[in-house]
Amino acid sequence: MNCDNAALYPRHSAVDDAYGLFTGIALAATGIAILGKAGLITGGIAGMALLGSFVSPYPTSVLVPAINIPFLLFALFTMGRNFTLKSVLVSFALGAGVKLITPALNASGIDPALGWVVGGTLLGMGILCLARHNASMGGTGSVTLWIQKHFGINAGLAQLACDCILFIVAAFYLPAEKMAWSLIGTVAMNLVLIRWHKPGRYRG
Repeated sequence: MNCDNAALYPRHSAVDDAYGLFTGIALAATGIAILGKAGLITGGIAGMALLGSFVSPYPTSVLVPAINIPFLLFALFTMGRNFTLKSVLVSFALGAGVKLITPALNASGIDPALGWVVGGTLLGMGILCLARHNASMGGTGSVTLWIQKHFGINAGLAQLACDCILFIVAAFYLPAEKMAWSLIGTVAMNLVLIRWHKPGRYRG
């Protein structure tokens, strides 16, 4: 980055990064908790953990960091130590956030028609915020960010391709109505990245 660009797009300070990561975790955890209350899934690591919580005795808060292990190893060798360290912290903080926020919603269930738009959009904004501060939730998010960085394929579009596989598996466990709402919510999540996570749109 030349001097002119450095002046226009100054690097984030440690405080910027800390607050940015906190905001991303808070948004993503709230989105996941809403989707879980509505009985829906989504894409990426969040969708894997939500689906796992529906078909196993383990809660989403435990499954997020557990499923993340191989993806974080991938991130270590492809995205660097700084990105991976942040993503490890995000993974565990996200699990803790979901555990705290889910009972705080104080609702036995959320209408899927509301859950998909609110949960999906909040999750997408959380992922975007994390990406802006050189981190991710892990999972396929690390893979899609790497694909965008090295091949120029939009992270949202790459994520949609990965999510197709997840939804094929989920179709064996979730009723058609839940699958439909989940699919719409996943599109809402990825539209945030497709629309706003573009090269040159944001630096620092």
